[in-house]
Amino acid sequence: MRIDVVTLFPDFFSSPLTTSLLGKAIANQIATVVLTNPRDFTTDKHHRVDDEPYGGGVGMLMKPEPIFAAVESLPVLPKREIIFVTPQGEPLKQSILKELVTFDQLVLICGSYEGVDQRVCDRLVTREISLGDFVLTCGEIPALALINGVVRLLPGTVGKTESLKLESFEDGLLDYPQYTRPQDFRGWQVPDVLLSGNHARIDRWRKEQQLQNTRDRRPDLL
Repeated sequence: MRIDVVTLFPDFFSSPLTTSLLGKAIANQIATVVLTNPRDFTTDKHHRVDDEPYGGGVGMLMKPEPIFAAVESLPVLPKREIIFVTPQGEPLKQSILKELVTFDQLVLICGSYEGVDQRVCDRLVTREISLGDFVLTCGEIPALALINGVVRLLPGTVGKTESLKLESFEDGLLDYPQYTRPQDFRGWQVPDVLLSGNHARIDRWRKEQQLQNTRDRRPDLL
């Protein structure tokens, strides 16, 4: 999979893209992440990528020309999605990540300042995705979350693929609580059922815990 990121701040991605499982996946060419700076496509001597909004208002907007030029400079793979990460987009969910992992190429446009010229969304972007109902300083943060969520689903990123099926949201429920050694920590014991060796009983307990966790924390998922 190829992931193109159109960003004014490519240095933002330097450490995350070389760290942990994400870094290993990129090093092993399971995924390729290419950073493109729209400032490199400006034509004025000051390399301006923003300007005042028509009609007035607070802040500056990213201009359409550098963004269009940056995206149009990229290769086009057969199955491609051009995504603008914005609070106005559809909420990012595991089901969306599982859909996006089937694409050959994702192009992520990171907004800054007060956002982008609407013509970018209307004429260039094919999908808008939100990390949640809140506002951040830049689009690089949700873009990185999206990259992480997609790449970890690619074959070869996670060693034990079975673990991907036993996580929150995979079956519409939150995860069950898990424990490791020591059995007794400051007087807090591991539940007896997990020490029983009865796998059928353990499976039932875990399913019950999933249901209870979901009822308590995210009843909207039921």
